[in-house]
Amino acid sequence: MEQLAIFGGRPVRETPIYYGRQCIGQDDIDAVADALRSPLITCGPRVEELERKLCQVTGAKYAVVVANGTAALHLAALAAGFGQGDEVIVSSITFAASANCILYSGATPVFADIDPSTYNIDPESVRRLITPRTKGIVAVDFTGQAVEYDALREICKEHGLTMISDAAHSIGTRYKGQPVGSLADMTCFSFHPVKTVTAGEGGAVTTDDEGLYHRILRLRTHGITRRQEEMVHPTDAMWYNEQVELGFNYRMTDFQAALLISQLNKLDQFSRRRKEIAEKYDKAFSEMPELVLQKEIPESDTTRHLYVIRLNPDKLACDRRQFFDALYAENVCPQVHYLPVYWHSYYEKLGYGKGLCPQAESYYEWSMSIPLYYSLSDEEVDDTIRAVKKVAAYYRK
Repeated sequence: MEQLAIFGGRPVRETPIYYGRQCIGQDDIDAVADALRSPLITCGPRVEELERKLCQVTGAKYAVVVANGTAALHLAALAAGFGQGDEVIVSSITFAASANCILYSGATPVFADIDPSTYNIDPESVRRLITPRTKGIVAVDFTGQAVEYDALREICKEHGLTMISDAAHSIGTRYKGQPVGSLADMTCFSFHPVKTVTAGEGGAVTTDDEGLYHRILRLRTHGITRRQEEMVHPTDAMWYNEQVELGFNYRMTDFQAALLISQLNKLDQFSRRRKEIAEKYDKAFSEMPELVLQKEIPESDTTRHLYVIRLNPDKLACDRRQFFDALYAENVCPQVHYLPVYWHSYYEKLGYGKGLCPQAESYYEWSMSIPLYYSLSDEEVDDTIRAVKKVAAYYRK
């Protein structure tokens, strides 16, 4: 049976398009195949090559690649020394991992509200939440837009806090011309398939601090080291490895690293296309009173991971669910990013409740992400615009 639009008639598209997807080319496949033919397929030479490549891309002195973005956040929190009795401030609109890494370390997440126009963490909200127990900030470059790094770094400097940037969305973004990855004490990346570049899974931590770098390296591989200055029983024997602390197996394979190196070689073209699509959406939607668009700070040259539309309830006779379902019926498939972290039932059990961050809660009630990825065709972009305009016109007050 053919699908019909939710309010009758034929849908805008016959086949669905989703909010995000990877773009894998023959060059990527060849790079992985070459790695699989090599004698070392995990933590081999391509992992080290990838770490050098990430330093070039981000401008950071050091990079450690790991199994996924959550592992990167976990290791950064441990390297920062977060622990029992500490508080760490984090954005309320983000994937749960941004806050979970604080819990993993034994510290307590404290949720900051967002700026209602940029949807990024609000520096003034951060400042109001600082107590003698505050140890750091996890700042999320939501949708790919850089946070207000100058303001947040000033707060960290003033109070002696560690700044971790959750840049899962923002590889390729620049702040005042400087690449994300070299703007915080530690920066964490994710290379999940819906991100701008992918390793299938994968993550990384970048830093300019040599001490943090070596700690993250140890923690990535069970807390084991071969560096004599870190050993309790130093020796130069080639076979000797010593566990000096409790770590994890958060390593990346060499064939994943090969894929990501190939993808990073295309980062500039991926970034340009994402910007082109975002600009088309901005132009199409900017004159629609039914929608509120995300504002971008002038300091951020953004490689957009997500394109968020926010419904204006004063102009629409529907709720977010109705608008969402209507788009789906048009075969334009949105997603919602994100439920305020403290609304998750697990966090409710920890004692968090609604009302903590009013701007974040208002954002969540009316927002959704529409398709945005490199291989989205011009026709698919146009169909997405047509579908949004069609649904908005149907529900217009």
